[in-house]
Amino acid sequence: MSFRKRREALRAILNGSACVRPGSVYDATSIRIAEDLGFELGMFGGSVASLAVLGDPDIALITLTELAEQMRRMSRASALPVLVDADHGYGNALNVRRTVQELEAAGAAGLTIEDTLLPSAFGQAGTQLISLEEGVGKMKAALDGRGDPSLVVMGRTGAASVTGLDDAIARAKAYETTGVDALFFTGIKSRGELEAISAATTLPIVLGGAPEEMTALDYLRGQRVRVALQGHAPFAAATQAVYQTLKALREGTSPKNLNGLASAELTSRAMRDADVKARTGEFLGLKNR
Repeated sequence: MSFRKRREALRAILNGSACVRPGSVYDATSIRIAEDLGFELGMFGGSVASLAVLGDPDIALITLTELAEQMRRMSRASALPVLVDADHGYGNALNVRRTVQELEAAGAAGLTIEDTLLPSAFGQAGTQLISLEEGVGKMKAALDGRGDPSLVVMGRTGAASVTGLDDAIARAKAYETTGVDALFFTGIKSRGELEAISAATTLPIVLGGAPEEMTALDYLRGQRVRVALQGHAPFAAATQAVYQTLKALREGTSPKNLNGLASAELTSRAMRDADVKARTGEFLGLKNR
């Protein structure tokens, strides 16, 4: 299966002049819904990956194999380009190289590699960062592991909220020199910080969350932000819906009296029922199903 068109679509976003909000996706159904609603890009976050696959918090418990397999399921279900949060690359720089190979094969349009020390070190509270030098080595390894040149590799840092703005800029500039395609920032607290980062760097910027004063797409576009995340509300909404439905059933509500269920039409569309029926008729000779 060729995934180049998806990767070229992500590159077009990064090289364009607009700032887009990606749809948070985590399984075959959510990615199809995001595609049907017209999202240009899907975001597969590490936190929702851990929740969807393991039911565990985002503390680096999910494995590369589990992450890649979930991405593979989504790639099969939809042609929507997906940016994958690949965390720290699941180890050192050589592990990063393997991570890129696996996610490329799984159909990711792009991925982020961050400089957070994961999993957390013994006896250390709070977020820890690897050295700038190790971060550069990881970015180089990520690019070396890329077989399809259209795959987007982003260097990610949360230094702004850990070691300060100056360190975030230094890391971003160092990652730029390795040849990554974009820079992904978390922990940016103000317009002033974003403007300083934008002035000091040249690559497209992706923001992983931002305060209310930085939500205007026109402003973000002017600071070279091409993708701006807005959390993972779909998974939270799905969790609440499952909870309320099971609670109602447990308390004796009849299934026919439940509220908030997907319509038969929406469910049929999400499962691509019309396509399946067409194939059933063509390949199995069954005209009425």
